[in-house]
Amino acid sequence: MVDLVGVKPGQVQGLNHVDKGDSFPIDKLLDEISPDDYDAVVLPGGAVNADGLRVSKAAQDFVTAMDEAKKPVAAICHAAWLLVSAGLLKGRTLTSYPTIRDDLENAGATWVDKTVNVDDNLITSRNPNDIPAFSAAILAALAHRA
Repeated sequence: MVDLVGVKPGQVQGLNHVDKGDSFPIDKLLDEISPDDYDAVVLPGGAVNADGLRVSKAAQDFVTAMDEAKKPVAAICHAAWLLVSAGLLKGRTLTSYPTIRDDLENAGATWVDKTVNVDDNLITSRNPNDIPAFSAAILAALAHRA
């Protein structure tokens, strides 16, 4: 089962770069869930939503708990900003949208320009063009946990 989790009730606005895309209803709130109830977390990309999510203490705590439990933490595009804010990148290798490379390296990460990068339980990709490889890496990580 997949839950769309948000920081506040209602809907989340999808974006195509900066243009509005589809909206989706929030299934649960971050302060209502436990990492114990999930096998993985997939963090949304895009600059606007990722920038808002990174400042959420609940989101930081959730990804930290998932990482400590060695559950897959998947981040695409700008989503790695949350991992920076949670302090999870020192010594890790990952990829992202190229414009946040400096942020990731300043947080102690090694940045690589690859379609998908897997560093233990951390799965990262650069942009929407990478979604097929990103999805395959997530499914492989979940199959390995089964």
